[in-house]
Amino acid sequence: MPKLIRITTAPISLNVLLPGQMRHMNENGFEVVMVSSDGPELPAVKAREGCRHHIIPMTRRMTPFGDLRCLWQMYKFFRKEKPDLVHSHTPKAGLLSMLAAKMAGVKLRVHTIAGLRYVTTRGLGRQVLIVMEKLTGMAATHVWPNSNSMRAFIETNRLVNPKKLEVIGWGSSNGVNLARYNTAVLKADKLDEIRAHILYDPSLFYFLSVGRIVHDKGMDELLQAFARLHKDHPHIRLVLVGAFEDEVDPVSDTARQLIKTHPAVISAGWSDAVEYYMHISQALVHPSHREGFPNVLMQAGAMSCPVICSRIDGNIDIVEHRKTGLIFEVKNEEALYREMAWALDHPAELKSYAQTLLQQVQTHYDQRIVQSLLREKYLQLLAAQ
Repeated sequence: MPKLIRITTAPISLNVLLPGQMRHMNENGFEVVMVSSDGPELPAVKAREGCRHHIIPMTRRMTPFGDLRCLWQMYKFFRKEKPDLVHSHTPKAGLLSMLAAKMAGVKLRVHTIAGLRYVTTRGLGRQVLIVMEKLTGMAATHVWPNSNSMRAFIETNRLVNPKKLEVIGWGSSNGVNLARYNTAVLKADKLDEIRAHILYDPSLFYFLSVGRIVHDKGMDELLQAFARLHKDHPHIRLVLVGAFEDEVDPVSDTARQLIKTHPAVISAGWSDAVEYYMHISQALVHPSHREGFPNVLMQAGAMSCPVICSRIDGNIDIVEHRKTGLIFEVKNEEALYREMAWALDHPAELKSYAQTLLQQVQTHYDQRIVQSLLREKYLQLLAAQ
């Protein structure tokens, strides 16, 4: 039985980005070992996936001496485990594991790129992140961008040898769990709880944002555009489902003040029941500045929630303007304002786009399909050795 090591920097990525994937491989012909740093999500991850887990204390921050220690620990771990394949996800885990696996003589070294941090970074930090991506690509034997637009960007910017690049299926790292993101399985009591939490009023129009409340997620543009729109449309509300990450990428003082004081902005906090918010909202707004292949758009599609999103890599692989949703130019508050206003005036068209997106998600991004394609690719690589 081939041994597969699946590695992310922190357990939250195993928990949120890849749920069920390790269990699927473990139950279908692979011995799977998970690797990440420690974290509060770890017990739930191990219980759900049913796989062995090894802790290496990686951090998302640049910590040269700590990173060298982690590289050495990873090298020793790979030498001991002798995996047939190492597959990494997230930047720091990718760099360290691809280098360590190459040093340890692992023949199949796969890294998934699900977004490029340097795109929204400036100065020396940007150059460091570019070098990290290039080193990771050099050490890996295969690099799998999780969208076709991401692959095109990587090729254009010469980050990775094009011969190493491949998109599995139609994109996405793990697809969407249609057994969960399905209007037919929502629980009435939970739905009532969510409605009560935001003081839901069926006469109002709810815009929804799901994700970290940080600058790179487009929160500044969204809040400014919404505040303008609300002046002429007092029946609209904006629900923010997510947590602040001020130490990483804080929003502006203006945006923070709007969140705290605007009567039509509802800060719902972090939630693991985003499908319920999607079900009761008239449109999901996703103004992110960078993505790989955004799970939130697939989830909204599965819940028949209309989508308004920025024109960036990843988003454009899922949403087509005026066919499966609405797209505006990234970082453009005026363009976002126009699309939100259009959505208010064209509810029937918006619902039609959502139905088309639902069909697309069911056809291409069902988690079972994505995981099956990934397993088949693993087997192809192993057979070619």
